[in-house]
Parts: sequence; C-alpha cells; structure tokens
Amino acid sequence: MREWCVLSNKQLLGRIGQIVLVLLGISFITFALVMLSPGDPVRQMIAGNEDIVVSQQEVEALRHELGLDKPFIFQYLDWLGRAVQGDFGFSYMVKKPVIEELMHSLPATVILAVASTVFMLLVSIPAGIYSAVKHNSWFDYMVRGLTFVGVSIPNFWMGLMLLWIFGLKLGLLPIVGGRVSPETLVLPALTLGIVMAAKYTRQVRATVLEELNQDYVVGARARGMSESHILWKEVLPNAMLPLITLLGLSFGNLLGGAAVVEIVFSWPGLGYLAVQSIIYRDFQLVQGIVLWIALMYMVINLIVDISYNHLDPRLRKAGK
Repeated sequence: MREWCVLSNKQLLGRIGQIVLVLLGISFITFALVMLSPGDPVRQMIAGNEDIVVSQQEVEALRHELGLDKPFIFQYLDWLGRAVQGDFGFSYMVKKPVIEELMHSLPATVILAVASTVFMLLVSIPAGIYSAVKHNSWFDYMVRGLTFVGVSIPNFWMGLMLLWIFGLKLGLLPIVGGRVSPETLVLPALTLGIVMAAKYTRQVRATVLEELNQDYVVGARARGMSESHILWKEVLPNAMLPLITLLGLSFGNLLGGAAVVEIVFSWPGLGYLAVQSIIYRDFQLVQGIVLWIALMYMVINLIVDISYNHLDPRLRKAGK
C-alpha cells in the first residue's frame, strides 16, 4: 500500500488544488464562449430546430426565469454555485437534468473506450516490440509502412470504409447504430483501435529501440545474459513510463468521447451527445460535457503520475 502513497499529502493536495483551478478556468472560458456565440439560446429552447414564430414576451419571460437577463459575471457565479452542489442545470434538449444525461451516456463511452484500448494494446505492443527487436528487417519495414498509413488516415474515413465493406458489401455487421450492443460495438471500436494502434505501435517501437541501444544493454550482453532476459527484465520495465503516459492520454481522450466516430456510427456516447448539444445550443449540457472531459484528463494524468512512482524505484526513493 505504501508504494501507492509515495506522493506526500502536500503534493496530493497541491495536485487537487491544480485540478480545481483548471476546472474553474475551463468552466469560465466555456461559459463565456457559449454566451458569446451567435444566436439566442432562449429562442432555441422554445422553438428548437423548428421554424416557428416566438413572441418577444415569451422570450423575455423565459430569459428572466433562467436568469439570462443578468450581467454575464452574475450568470456565471449563479451557475458555479449550483455546480458546486452537483446541480449542472437542466437540459432542454433531452428534457432532463444534465448530470442525469451525462450518467446515461457515460456507460456507452466507457464500453467503447475499453474495447478500443484492448484492441490497440493487443495489436501494438507485440508488433512494436517485435519490430524493434527485428530492426530493419522485412517485418520492421512492413510495420512502419502500415503504421504510417494508419496514422495518416482520418477516423471518419476509416469508419466509413469499414461501414462500406463490413456493413454494406459483406452484410456482416449492422450499418445503423443508435444502441449499445456487441454487434454495433465492433465497427466503432475497430475504427478507433486501428488508428490508435498505428500511433501506439510506432511509439512502442521507438521506445524499445531506444532502450536496446543503451549502455546497460551492451553490458548485459557482455555478461552473457540471454536476449529474452534482457528484453523482458531489463528493457521493457524502462520503456514502460513513456508508454504509460501515451496510454493515459489516449484513454482520457476516449473517455471524453470520440465525437467524429460516434457520429459516424450513431454511437450514443458523450461525443455524440456533445455534438448534438452544440447544434441545439444547449449551453447547460455543453458546460457539463466540457467539464467532464477536462476532469477525466486531469484525473488520468494524476493516476499516471502515481503509476510513475509505483513503477520507477528512483522516484519512490526521491519521494521518501
């Protein structure tokens, strides 16, 4: 247990304080951008996307009820006071509290993020390690070529191609999503996983190759250690730290919602919800989603820092 507590209470409190300050800054900037965006959110609330006539009296009455006739700073402080108590407002788009809608969409995003990450790890770690070990072999050149193509392909194009091949041409998987099920999960998870695996494979290869060229590897070979022992016991533990950083950032991005892919496959996650809330100018829902994404990134960064201390003995000794 002590290994996970190498961050002192002062350091931990400092990191939590940073998270709070960043959330305050992000919430203020997002609130300002939403308020300054063109159009009238009150008219949007009443009419939605329908072209109907709305009287000015109705608009003013709802604006007063929501407190939108107050100066900007007072509107923000009112929202912040409710948010601190766990009340992020009411979404007029889905006709339910914002926090309730976020919790409703969160499981779909988590499922997609986990499935994509598992696929990425299963492909990228073996391919990256073997490519580094067989440096400049035909396998290495093949991996480098395929990953270059994978990194260059946009997510939406990859998704559309998979839909065209496996959905339309082969008829193996459904084209229309809109629900969470194993059948509808395959294509969006593959889309995200393939692009992420291309990036991660290159990172694994570069990191392992760099470690293989270190002096301690030359010394281990001179002492007669086997190549498998050097790779698994010496090289990979030292290569873990940068790889964990990239994995944490990738997973945080997925938990924030892969908006483009979720739109392509109509996957009912946070990314899909974010795009819809922006279209409808549902500023309460936009605020909640942006704060959730920011919080996920910072919490995962904190977990990555803690894992550094757990994996690297030098950091544990420095923290004592």
